[in-house]
Amino acid sequence: MTFLLAIGLAFGINAAQAQLIDPEQPQSEPILPDEEAIVPPADDVPTPQASDQAEGDDRLDRLFAELKRTRNPRAAKPLADGIWAEWRRSGSATTDLYVEWANTALERDQFNVALDFLDQVVLRDPDYAEGWNRRATLHFHMANYKKSMNDIARVLELEPRHFGALSGMAAILERNGNVEAALNAWLQVAELYPAMESAQSAIERLSEELADDPA
Repeated sequence: MTFLLAIGLAFGINAAQAQLIDPEQPQSEPILPDEEAIVPPADDVPTPQASDQAEGDDRLDRLFAELKRTRNPRAAKPLADGIWAEWRRSGSATTDLYVEWANTALERDQFNVALDFLDQVVLRDPDYAEGWNRRATLHFHMANYKKSMNDIARVLELEPRHFGALSGMAAILERNGNVEAALNAWLQVAELYPAMESAQSAIERLSEELADDPA
């Protein structure tokens, strides 16, 4: 598995999207939503019911507790997938539609269009951590590392356990030459998700690099 693909999967995007984007590359004509699509009203973001929020929090707590106890990568994957599924619940039809349009734009290599849609997601629902994570992912693959880090910081404010965002942070720190900080970020990932093979590989590699550094 390549470095970029591993980071893409850690961020929660699919293999087709896990490629470094050249920001200088001319973009194709932008896509527009289907004229016949039913666009939900702009004020449709519901206030989550306390009971629904509590149930979602309980599910996440149980999944994280089980994930932390699981050392087998194959057994851990469905637990991690369950966590991603909880994170992706927006509770808004409009937010879901914008995310869907952003995904379609990514599949067509229309990155600026995808960014426009994800800007709308975080503007409309600033407490939706996965909206910030998806935009952080896009910024990462467009080599907008500072913007990606800003979005990652917001993700971690909303969900400190977000191992995808922490993985992205580690990747950016390493690219910037901050090996020790990158290692610390990967250690946080491994604390949450011990069976993540990419985290374990990165910890081993960066630990060896620091050990070999005469400074």
